Amino acid sequence: MMTINRWIRYEAGGQAGFGLLHGDTIEVCQGHMFGDFERTGQSIALADVVVALPCVPSKLIGLWNNYHAQAAKQGLSLPAEPLWFIKAASSYCAHEQPFNAPAHYDGRVVYEGELGLVIGKTCKNIGIDEAADAIFGVTCVNDVTALDLLTRDASFAQWTRAKSFDTFGIFGPVIASGLDWNALTVRTLVNGRERQNYPCSDMIFSPAQIVSSLSREMTLVPGDVIACGTSLGVLPIKPGTVVEVAIDGIGVLKNTFGSNSNNVEA
Repeated sequence: MMTINRWIRYEAGGQAGFGLLHGDTIEVCQGHMFGDFERTGQSIALADVVVALPCVPSKLIGLWNNYHAQAAKQGLSLPAEPLWFIKAASSYCAHEQPFNAPAHYDGRVVYEGELGLVIGKTCKNIGIDEAADAIFGVTCVNDVTALDLLTRDASFAQWTRAKSFDTFGIFGPVIASGLDWNALTVRTLVNGRERQNYPCSDMIFSPAQIVSSLSREMTLVPGDVIACGTSLGVLPIKPGTVVEVAIDGIGVLKNTFGSNSNNVEA
């Protein structure tokens, strides 16, 4: 059985750090999470830090139509290859930080709870076996979307814009290594009410297939995050809504939607 580690980045006393999370205590490390690191022998209480992004990706890639159940509900054919988009680096948002829509946007905002893959090695034109070894761990993702922008202009589907508002790229709170992705379940709670509950085993393309395919088109580097797509249960939210994405073994990613009074929860 593989050892399960939960990696966390944090800020405390004006200093940034990272380590291994054990319950409510962080075992402080130094060096590089994706390279050479060592345990310092020090520890710090989780309650005494601000949880930061677990990594800072050069890119956050999201998948569309990667779950059988969602494809069946929407009457979509199964894709021949992963269908993906990019969320801007300026959209990144950490655990317990608010997320907001810009004042000019008066359309619907939806949550999308997802499993995120975190790359640990540079990947270029790699096969499936090598791709599996290149995945450092997994994290929780809330792929927030300005839904009405996707088809606002009939001549151009605005995936990047709809996905890339500031704070719309939420992930964390930790990166868990050593988990079996095929045994994981993604749950999304909205104001404490469960709205999504689906097995990662329902993916159309496995994590290794996704990474291998993407590596043929772009170089993936340590810290890059790939959101594996979502399944049933996506709904619009209104200001003040608390969204939690929970995956056993990783933890709970919790954020509050803080603006745009024109959104209405379904």
